[in-house]
Amino acid sequence: MKTSYNAMELMITIASRNLEDGAMVVVGTGVPCAAAMLAQLTKSPNLTIMFEAGGIAPLLPTMPISVGDSRTTHKGLKATSMAEIMELCQAGVVDYCFLGGAQIDKYGNLNSTMIGEDYQKPTTRFPGSGGANDLASLCWRTLVVTPQNKKRFANKVDFITTPGFIKGGTSRVEAGLPKDTGPYKVITDIGVYGYHPKTKEMMLLSLHPGKTLEDVKENAEFEILIPDNFETTVEPTADELKILREKVDPSGVIIGRGE
Repeated sequence: MKTSYNAMELMITIASRNLEDGAMVVVGTGVPCAAAMLAQLTKSPNLTIMFEAGGIAPLLPTMPISVGDSRTTHKGLKATSMAEIMELCQAGVVDYCFLGGAQIDKYGNLNSTMIGEDYQKPTTRFPGSGGANDLASLCWRTLVVTPQNKKRFANKVDFITTPGFIKGGTSRVEAGLPKDTGPYKVITDIGVYGYHPKTKEMMLLSLHPGKTLEDVKENAEFEILIPDNFETTVEPTADELKILREKVDPSGVIIGRGE
């Protein structure tokens, strides 16, 4: 019998599968935290979860409401500072970070600063970078989990808060950012995307059940590369959904957004 799930549960489950056992990941609250908790409770018990405010390797009893929540250090290895978290990223020991934003372009550049042509008088002002620029510049792989539509998947971001592959090709390295770091995957409610190894343009890796290539094309301003061979996303299992619903987010604070 087919197990039912919503878009948010699908995205969280896929994100969790990308966090292998023994890896280190910096997460924020919400979807990234839910994905990390699900990974730790399923296939990656030795996943090291880190929070920007300083919590390192907690065994989360329930989902924290902020990166400074006391639960982010529950039975953890260390309660330190944001500066030390960033130093660990700079040292090259952090495998993954999760980020989001109001806009993303085909090279993975993210905007969480403002919408509009005039920086001084924007149409909309957002919170800004926080630690996003540092994390995406220094962690090995950046994961983005976001709903997909033309407003978010923009031809050109209005402001580069967080650098991706900048202008494609080798431009990220030429800008002085560490080699082999950068955008890794974008997980949406339509599919999973990676980046072309040479041009660094966004490309389809897997299409979610029930979604079509037209959905991919119609929900992005820029052209997403479609390879000859791409996969169909493996749906969440009954066990994954049970753990997500009963242990990770029993109140439905995050997964309820996908209804």
